[in-house]
Amino acid sequence: MTLELDPQIAEALGPFVAGLADVAPPPVGDVDSRRVVMNAMLANVDRLQPLADDVRITDYELATADGARLLLRWYRISDSDSDSDTDTDTDYVTDYVTPGPAVLYLHGGGMILGSVSINDGAVSRLVSRSGVPFLAVDYRLAPEHPFPTPVEDAYAGLQWLHEHAAELDVDPARIAVMGDSAGGGLAAAVSILARDRGGPAIARQLLIFPMLDDRTTDPDAHIAPYAAWTYEDNITGWQAFLGARAGGADVPALAAPARLEDATGLPPAYLEVGQLDIFRDEDLTYALLLGRGGVPVELHLTPGAPHEYDAIAYQSDAAHRAIADRVRVIRSL
Repeated sequence: MTLELDPQIAEALGPFVAGLADVAPPPVGDVDSRRVVMNAMLANVDRLQPLADDVRITDYELATADGARLLLRWYRISDSDSDSDTDTDTDYVTDYVTPGPAVLYLHGGGMILGSVSINDGAVSRLVSRSGVPFLAVDYRLAPEHPFPTPVEDAYAGLQWLHEHAAELDVDPARIAVMGDSAGGGLAAAVSILARDRGGPAIARQLLIFPMLDDRTTDPDAHIAPYAAWTYEDNITGWQAFLGARAGGADVPALAAPARLEDATGLPPAYLEVGQLDIFRDEDLTYALLLGRGGVPVELHLTPGAPHEYDAIAYQSDAAHRAIADRVRVIRSL
């Protein structure tokens, strides 16, 4: 018996697969073509579901140590009908009375594409369902900004959230980091960096099919036919991020968390991955590594699910279960 797509996921993916049937995949190393195709696809997929109408978006700006200016987007439940949909404020939101939890969110895109705005719908729906505010960091992308820049940008976002916790009515002891795909890899890296630098506390890391290992380059014949993020895409992303170091012996864990040797002291983790995702093995191995370091881990392996299945097949039972579990963990903060 071979691995197969979950029937509900297969039905949802059908039109997308058909639409791409005559499109030649870009060659390894072609970042620009992937950005054109995948950014458009990600934006279209995000629009399949509506923005949550009870969530207010406020934009802030973060000045990095090297002089860049990053967008930080704050999502929270609206307090009144007078809240506008999107604001750009210099004053911080101070409507919450009791400090509560918050999530630092890092978007996916293989380190080479994606943005905060493309994920407005997905983030707003998580905020609406959980009641917990999110801060999304528009970190800089490779190859223009290779390692360590995206990791440092994400860590700067964590520092900013801690520094402004009081103004945002956030309890600094209840801040989680969360990301999907490349963002999940960055969330894992930020957790390691915060531990190693004695930096801001992280209450939990939520790693959604995270991109963790630059050595995932050899196709698995059982997974390759269903790979939404392909092995060629993965090689392209890691080479853009790490250059000639990708796959070599001197890649640090802050770049590829699968290289970590000692997980002691990392925050509790929630980790999920699909059985037909090329990240399956590296994610399962990372969950074991965390557990061996004494880190509490909740692990979900979703049968018949490829990478990012939950965005397109959002009406499937598998997606409903995954979103419910994510919301449960976020609420537990």
